[in-house]
Amino acid sequence: MNELINRPAPDFALPIAGGGRVFLADLRGNVVVLHFWSAECPWSRRADIMIVYRQAAWERKGVRVVGVASNSNEPESEIRYESGMRHIKYPILLDYDQHVANLYKVETTPHFFVLDSRSVIRYAGGLDDVNDKQKVPRKIHLDRAVSALLGNRPPDPAYTRPFGTPIVRPAPSTDLTTAR
Repeated sequence: MNELINRPAPDFALPIAGGGRVFLADLRGNVVVLHFWSAECPWSRRADIMIVYRQAAWERKGVRVVGVASNSNEPESEIRYESGMRHIKYPILLDYDQHVANLYKVETTPHFFVLDSRSVIRYAGGLDDVNDKQKVPRKIHLDRAVSALLGNRPPDPAYTRPFGTPIVRPAPSTDLTTAR
């Protein structure tokens, strides 16, 4: 179980790829899908196919989707290009120092968090039940979590193991001037 489930979502403000800024607090009052996203991860590309298809219907019901790009090796130009190629209509936020990924204890992309209208985390985990051994999904966990919250029910399950590509972290710096 993820220790963030049923707790207030850690607040943040991040720049949007292409300009602007998103404050998580400004989304309060909506169901929010936080999608820890990658321009290069094939599992994020696969997730975007489903999300792009559902986003218009979700938006009419008060669901807001926000992508968070935390890979240190993906420049903003690549993020903007790839999000355009995928026809993404939601903002992709730039988390280059991985502060938000660390707050949410994210290790892979894609990794999802679904927040209720009070900004309490009600679901954390993967898009679906695909893993190393099961290549075809049988359950779309993200769909079930959003539907549950829209129906004023808790998601079941509230946590699933995310499956994807590890987030690229910056290489540790070696400062030779302090080594003795």
